[in-house]
Amino acid sequence: MEEKKLDLNSIIGFVLIFGILIWIMYQNQPSEKEIAAEKARKELVAKQEAQAKADKAKTAALPAKAATPGDTVQLAQLQKTLGGFAYSATLPSAKESYTTIENEKLKLKIANKGGYIVEATLKEFEKFKKGSGQLVELIKNNNSNLNLQLLTTDNRTLNSKDLYFEPTLEKIGVDQVLSMRLKAGANEFLEYKYILKPNDYLVGFDIRSQGLSRVLNSAKPLDLQWDLKTYRNEKSISYENRYAEIYYEHEDGKINYAGLGSHEEETIEKVSFIAYKQHFFTSILVTEKPFANAKLESTNLVNDEKIDTVFTKQFKSNIPLAFSNGEIDYKMQWYFGPADYKVLKSYDKNFQKIIPLGWGIFGWINKLIFVPLFGFLSSTIGLSLGIAIIIFTIIIKLAMSPITYKSFLSQAKMKVLRPDITELGEKYKKDPMKKQQETMKLYNKAGVNPMAGCIPALIQLPFMYASFQFFPAAFELRQKGFLWADDLSSFDSVAKLPFNIPLYGDHISLFPILAAIAIFFYMKMTSGDQQMAAPQQEGMPDMAKMMKIMIYVSPLMMLIFFNSYGAGLSLYNFISNLITIGIMFVIKNYIVDSEKIHAQIQENKQREPKKPSKFQQRLQEVMEQQEAAKKAQNKKK
Repeated sequence: MEEKKLDLNSIIGFVLIFGILIWIMYQNQPSEKEIAAEKARKELVAKQEAQAKADKAKTAALPAKAATPGDTVQLAQLQKTLGGFAYSATLPSAKESYTTIENEKLKLKIANKGGYIVEATLKEFEKFKKGSGQLVELIKNNNSNLNLQLLTTDNRTLNSKDLYFEPTLEKIGVDQVLSMRLKAGANEFLEYKYILKPNDYLVGFDIRSQGLSRVLNSAKPLDLQWDLKTYRNEKSISYENRYAEIYYEHEDGKINYAGLGSHEEETIEKVSFIAYKQHFFTSILVTEKPFANAKLESTNLVNDEKIDTVFTKQFKSNIPLAFSNGEIDYKMQWYFGPADYKVLKSYDKNFQKIIPLGWGIFGWINKLIFVPLFGFLSSTIGLSLGIAIIIFTIIIKLAMSPITYKSFLSQAKMKVLRPDITELGEKYKKDPMKKQQETMKLYNKAGVNPMAGCIPALIQLPFMYASFQFFPAAFELRQKGFLWADDLSSFDSVAKLPFNIPLYGDHISLFPILAAIAIFFYMKMTSGDQQMAAPQQEGMPDMAKMMKIMIYVSPLMMLIFFNSYGAGLSLYNFISNLITIGIMFVIKNYIVDSEKIHAQIQENKQREPKKPSKFQQRLQEVMEQQEAAKKAQNKKK
């Protein structure tokens, strides 16, 4: 029989499919409007920085050398600019000085001026790649700011970041306790208290005031401003930036995030914690007494990864701190550490929910199956991470093999019925409704469920999507090599291109190529059965020809989208497709016997057909009603 040639409708269909794929690839590209908005944002940021420098210059009124507390002339001069907090500028601590506290995991440097953390170093992790010698520094070189806007009783607005705190460091048991006090008198002060325990990422942080009722206006809350420009810590800044976001917890325990655009602002109420999450590290401010509200702001700082190479996002929070009986009293904590699901979960504060493992069933698959299974393989057994991924993939695919078998068995049954379905199509060519009715009868008589092949495939889809969420979030993969990949959490570049290909990049990753080859052979292997199992419907695109196109489009999409993804995900997809090919080969050649299936179906045809299900009965009734309505309409004509 001569093969049917492409007709005009098929060509149009293929062009539309290809056009849709191209549109999907380009839909996330920035528009001219967005580019212009980003340019305006940068100009605004520059203007704000210039204003900040001007504000800083105003603090020149502070003495270069501290006066003595008894110097009444000097104190009177300082009161003109600092009001009740002039006393703090007369203390010996009123100078550019720092106090360092550290444990096995963290090193924190706190400044006298402002009383806040100016350096936060993670002592166990390195930037960019293992062996770089550069430790991950979440805070350094003024990329972070913590400020309280102080409204005084004499109508002044002072910023705590510009004032000098007096440090007192002591050891209480095994804890290091650093008290930073902004003084308005010997026993009148605003205090930041830092408490660092051994071998911990969590730092106690209390803000309280004492005896400041005559100094501070308690009619309005004090605005706590927390800003952070997140440093790049990974190999690919664009990939790292994709997973940088502000997360927050409502009082009821619900976790959310503040937008995904180039610039987002959001005001929220009843906040338990705010997390400035980077890809693999995070800074979290958690409070014992929920904040009444908070204004959050996130700005993307990466527009061209060749130029913007230092910072990823600018995060800002404005949090009103309410007075209680004329004083401020908030017990809080900072978390500076890895965005590792297991570590975050160990604190029992819902921190682990900032890891984007997917919503609904996808999140449950990751939390209940992928995270514990991969954690066991990567830590308990002590395997290399690449081998752990391979064994992990084998376990998942073997567990899914009964579903794969069901899907292939359904395809085999549909393939046997294909001649009968084709015959019905020819017989009722001019009556599509009758053809559908007779086809349903044939399925029922032969004991074949046409949906049996779709359901197993749908069951596998959540596991596939869950893997797309799991591997980019797997902290265990960071800076762990396998074969030619030096970091499974980033792309495995084997060649650098002298030019940039849109959507693809300026490098060639090998694992996506292997995964694309594997998916090509898998689709080539199964396309024939799928084409035979899927009967051609009148008015629908030629499924056989569409399958032929998808054999080439799917690997191409794999190459494009996975070239800049983490190598761990590409390795998983490569091994997954290899295993699926092996399982299908075994099922096709050693388990499913086409002749037995054919004989069974023929035997079923001779038997009394099974009573149709309620769904099939309802479907049959609807089709009959439509057929009757159509005949009635034809009679009227």
